[in-house]
Amino acid sequence: MTTFQLDSRLKQDSIQVARLELCEVRLINDIRWPWLVLVPRDPALVEIFDLDDHKQLLLAREISLASRFLKQMTSAEKINTGALGNIVRQLHIHVIARNSGDANWPGPVWGFGRAEPYSI
Repeated sequence: MTTFQLDSRLKQDSIQVARLELCEVRLINDIRWPWLVLVPRDPALVEIFDLDDHKQLLLAREISLASRFLKQMTSAEKINTGALGNIVRQLHIHVIARNSGDANWPGPVWGFGRAEPYSI
């Protein structure tokens, strides 16, 4: 495995909140949605199928853990999960808590309005 280096765009838009066995867990710095990003610590990964079978299962468990955490913490109606990577190629998985009436409901969170950073 090569040395882990987070894509600069992910680093700029998020705050590290945890480190799991496979992934770094980051909070997108936008109060409009509770939004986590899981980033496997191998910068060469682009697609989920780039992981071996064991790491794919581990990733699925970590996504489930993050999803359950967001559901419990926010009482969200829906947890959206996606690995798009059209702009940021480094493999990362978005886990987003959504509720009817939230910003841009039921539309996508990407590209909607201007981010509202947390005051930390």
